[in-house]
Amino acid sequence: MGEIDALSTSRQVCRGMTRHHAKTFYFASHVLPAQKRSDAYAVYAFCRYVDDQIDLAPDEGSRLRALADLEHLLHGAYQVEEPKTLMRSLPWLMAFRETSQRRSIPQDYFQDLLRGVEMDRGRVRIQTWDEMERYCYHVASVVGLIMVHVLTEPAPELLKPARDLGTAMQLTNILRDIQEDWERDRLYLPHDELEKFGLTEDDIAQRRMSASFRAMMRFQIGRARAYYSYAEPGIAALPNDGSRFCARLMSTVYGAILDEIERADYQVYQGRVRVSFSRKLWLACRARCLR
Repeated sequence: MGEIDALSTSRQVCRGMTRHHAKTFYFASHVLPAQKRSDAYAVYAFCRYVDDQIDLAPDEGSRLRALADLEHLLHGAYQVEEPKTLMRSLPWLMAFRETSQRRSIPQDYFQDLLRGVEMDRGRVRIQTWDEMERYCYHVASVVGLIMVHVLTEPAPELLKPARDLGTAMQLTNILRDIQEDWERDRLYLPHDELEKFGLTEDDIAQRRMSASFRAMMRFQIGRARAYYSYAEPGIAALPNDGSRFCARLMSTVYGAILDEIERADYQVYQGRVRVSFSRKLWLACRARCLR
């Protein structure tokens, strides 16, 4: 198989990974130009692989070895010489390597992403908003910074909005997945803010729906919406070739999860709140009018 054919095959693998695991992003990605869409899938493939390697590790020792292997993999992907052994064993890697080098995506961004994975190891408790915001940067905002390189030239005025959109989306995930995360011994809501609303870990463990819980959720939803708002100037500054529309669509669809949480009266203990496909289509039409 020639190099061009091998790269095309690798890109198809990345597309399949995105389609299977990232349905909201895959939905939004169709408005991108073909090359940008393919590059976005290649970046996602790396992120997905990182998550899978840590999630599938059965114990702490295995997770530490997986992190070391991921560090080695990332280092190899940025070397001048192709890591042929790795290319054969990881069919998505060629597309990731080619994209990250052609788009001049800093290796440090992916290194920061690995730090976020490390923060997710084992039991998780967040003490303050500053700690939570730092966590959001490492697991989500840095992906926004990577996507700036995929969608356009990384002008300074685009970077903070990209970080803010990542924070908004990760906070949305946290609010949606409180129960699911608790079952994995992870609580991302800041301890000092739970105390402020008169809540304890036991309230989360016992799935208590109370006026205090709803007040806390309203506060966090308001914060998330503020970050979506902070991101808007950066979205508006993206190229009008589908890049702007894609970013706004992601912001709009993810923001709609907050609407669904409110519509469910903040009941996040009875299954994951979702935005229906028909509503996504409606939101896509609305986002297109705003592009």
